[in-house]
Amino acid sequence: MQNNSSIKVIPLGGLGEIGKNMLLIEYEEEILVIDAGFYFGASDLPGLDIGIPDISYLIENMEKISAVLITHGHEDHIGALPYILPKLGVPLYASRLTHDLIAVKLKESGSIKDCRLNVIEPYEPFTIGQFRIEFFRVSHSIPDAMGISIETPIGTIIHTGDFKIDHTPVDNRQMDFNHLSRITSNGVILLLSDSTYAEVEGYTESEKIVGQTIFEAINNAKGRVLISTFASLISRIQQVINAAVKTDRKVVIVGRSMQNNVKMAIRNGYLNVPEDTILKLNKSKSLPDEKLVIVATGSQGEPSSAMVRISNGKHPEVSIKDKDTVIFSSSPIPGNEILVAKTIDNLFRQGANVLYSKIAPVHVHGHGSKEELKLMLSLVRPKYFVPIHGEYRHLIAHANIAKSMGIETQNVFVLQDGDVLEIEPEEAFLADQVHSGTILLEGRSEISATSSLPQDRKRLANKGAISISIVVDAETLSLINHPELTNIGFMDETDFSEIYEIIAKDITNNMEINDLDWLTLGELREELEDIASEKIYELTRRRPTIKVSIHQIG
Repeated sequence: MQNNSSIKVIPLGGLGEIGKNMLLIEYEEEILVIDAGFYFGASDLPGLDIGIPDISYLIENMEKISAVLITHGHEDHIGALPYILPKLGVPLYASRLTHDLIAVKLKESGSIKDCRLNVIEPYEPFTIGQFRIEFFRVSHSIPDAMGISIETPIGTIIHTGDFKIDHTPVDNRQMDFNHLSRITSNGVILLLSDSTYAEVEGYTESEKIVGQTIFEAINNAKGRVLISTFASLISRIQQVINAAVKTDRKVVIVGRSMQNNVKMAIRNGYLNVPEDTILKLNKSKSLPDEKLVIVATGSQGEPSSAMVRISNGKHPEVSIKDKDTVIFSSSPIPGNEILVAKTIDNLFRQGANVLYSKIAPVHVHGHGSKEELKLMLSLVRPKYFVPIHGEYRHLIAHANIAKSMGIETQNVFVLQDGDVLEIEPEEAFLADQVHSGTILLEGRSEISATSSLPQDRKRLANKGAISISIVVDAETLSLINHPELTNIGFMDETDFSEIYEIIAKDITNNMEINDLDWLTLGELREELEDIASEKIYELTRRRPTIKVSIHQIG
């Protein structure tokens, strides 16, 4: 793959899926990493509901990695950093708010001491090796979101990050089209552009609409208002605070990640909060319900989040009351729809009035629709185009937009994770494919998606298990005691008791009738699992997971 006069573009996540964004720019002996996010798309695997990019390719090329560049502070762009950044050992560059959100995450994980974080300002170029890099502002649903210009020896690459064109953003910092025109005035060899809403006609609505809806909902509420949104969505939290102040209500923040982010945002000036507006939960209990707004984590139905525990009646300090209004100020990430719907249903069951994106404008997305994507293409005028950030249909839709804007078909590349796009001065082509994939997270453990564990979990969840314990003579492997069977999620205990003795007797008979003393311990275990499996299928027409444990005596 070595070619001194070519740029290699290698996505390790985020193409053909929502979330887990990570993309590499490689030239000679240098690699830039752009973003390192996670996704929630593994919800069908019990206990393994978060995935991060498999960075095997980076580990194999550690000596080449120069830096990590981060476009903005959403989890699908920074969530993997606590697991990945300490392994890479390279500096990270991000805008001020993004830097501070990353610092909060790294402190929570205990890994910040192993990381080198750098704050960059937009429109102030800096050099890393043979790359000249400049961040530029874009509008998104979080402040300090950036696109990135990367000047390479064979041309300029523009990475938009997540963006939309919002003329009335909450932080009043609009996208600077004049500056983007100047950055791209000498030509752009490649545009990498956000595709999440490439199927949507027209323009994306402004964040200002959400602020007005939240104000009206709080103003009209007869009791408490509970609002759930992303912990990193600082601009939305500001809208809630503004509405609370106007309606003479106090605000309580519930959920550790949101509390940490709000504290950081107030300390560093990202949130404008009048004194005594935010109260601790225990101090708010003396207030009348109509004077209180509670902001909580759990907008994606995360099982351990504050709002989900409230919806289940399991939060130790907050429970739903009559006249409560609950606002879900977010849209479900693909894969989370069932979790969010279940949470909303549970809140309704407890008597809350729930507002969510399907019935009220309590959320607008932060991604450009078709007309905004066309405007970006016309501003940048790239030679080559790669749609990024989206499921495969989104990438195809964006590719078609690019072709309709005059980019030649052979210059538009729809990549998938692991593809290697090689760009030479006069041509570009798919050159190779590197290892990519997903590492699933459970606590502090990292589990490859190719591991047998996810499939074992699915089998256990779907079919249950039976554990069989036997004691044998250490020399002859003959049975000493009656087999003990334990039913784990396989069938009702009353029904199981009816087949317990049949299975135990079948195992005993087979061991007595057949000469098994020539088997190794492992072979005996496999033989007994097969015997039990066939008998259980004969009796129930079901195949649970069978695990035999053998204890030797003598």
